[in-house]
Amino acid sequence: MNTKVNICGVEFKNPVMTASGTFGSGREYSEFVDLNRLGGVVVKGVADKPWKGNDAPRIAEVYGGMLNSVGLQNPGVDYFIKEDIPFLRQYDTNIIVNVCGHSIEEYVNVVKRLRGEDVDMLELNISCPNVSEGGMAFGTDCTMIENVVSAVKKEADKPLIVKLSPNVTDITETAKAAVSGGADALSLINTLTGMKIDIYKRKPVLSRKIGGMSGPAVKPVALRMVYQVCKCVDVPVIGLGGISTAEDAIEFIMAGAAGIAIGTANFFNPTATVNVIEGIEKFMLEHGINDLSEIRGIID
Repeated sequence: MNTKVNICGVEFKNPVMTASGTFGSGREYSEFVDLNRLGGVVVKGVADKPWKGNDAPRIAEVYGGMLNSVGLQNPGVDYFIKEDIPFLRQYDTNIIVNVCGHSIEEYVNVVKRLRGEDVDMLELNISCPNVSEGGMAFGTDCTMIENVVSAVKKEADKPLIVKLSPNVTDITETAKAAVSGGADALSLINTLTGMKIDIYKRKPVLSRKIGGMSGPAVKPVALRMVYQVCKCVDVPVIGLGGISTAEDAIEFIMAGAAGIAIGTANFFNPTATVNVIEGIEKFMLEHGINDLSEIRGIID
């Protein structure tokens, strides 16, 4: 039984990785799961300098998931190189760095700083606001997507994954723009925008009013988008959004995903990643599947 997958020349022992922003650098979760079991760890967003994040309250539970407006709080790329890479290299797992920035220059600065460092892939978070364009997220405009991906790709010395926002009219158009810009792979979906109001205080629960929704409720949307994108581009796709069980993961693989990432489920089940890996192995054994390629993309 073979659970290995190859994404842009990088071999993963299984298709299961973590979703950025839900697993930190793996330190906290290493008490609950053996990081050696994971196909890859996608770390929290890394910027060219420390970001303090948004004011509290910045997390809210909602039906079927959660809202967050954490604001990509992180200690910056220098800290990541000094502290997090050595920690993760203790384990037999791939390191994928989620790169964030408010401008093309900031993205490029991070990628330049990571050149020659011991990481396996980069994941470009294009849902960050573009300060030079009045705060519009890069990931909602095809021209902006192509420009930022192209600029980053020129400096990257590792395969580049581009993480797509679902907050668009047509996900296939933004996917094509990312590939046109040079994306080696795509990951989707990032969070949907949402809101919660405290009717007794008569104000939004989150300090920034609107946040990103994730969790089981977004899975049907994520699955549909992954299916559509897998049909329209020729690069590997990593599916995420509401995955909490092996059955969820297998749905994404059948829709065409080369790999899957688990996010919000880590918060309510710290062993979710390993549970999903074991569940995939059990499903393959019970159904006589020798290799995941036998079921990948089988949905017409």
